[in-house]
Amino acid sequence: MDHVRGAPYHPMTQGKIERWHQTLKNRILLENYYLPGELKAGIGDFVTHYNHLRYHESLGNLTPADVYFGRGQTLLIERERITRPSSSNGRGSNDRPSQIDACCIGGKPLSIINQTSQSLP
Repeated sequence: MDHVRGAPYHPMTQGKIERWHQTLKNRILLENYYLPGELKAGIGDFVTHYNHLRYHESLGNLTPADVYFGRGQTLLIERERITRPSSSNGRGSNDRPSQIDACCIGGKPLSIINQTSQSLP
């Protein structure tokens, strides 16, 4: 990892870290901190949340800790396995015909169809 320096007074070259600072600032301003220790604890809580609990879309909806510790690819494979259809015919468990579909033909209940066919000469 290389250290890159941006132009002085030009925050656009440091977009990611500036966005992180903005997110931190917005979160910290939501609460009142009366002692320096409370502020320090609040910043620590935010950093823990941001790195270990918050999913990042730019990382494939993984946390930075997952990517850093090498768990990212394993989690993505597990998610893919879970979302894949369970049967070989391409139909998932939620794709079965409902009871309403099974008891109806052409939108009419079977009881009505049976009554009409029996009453016909």
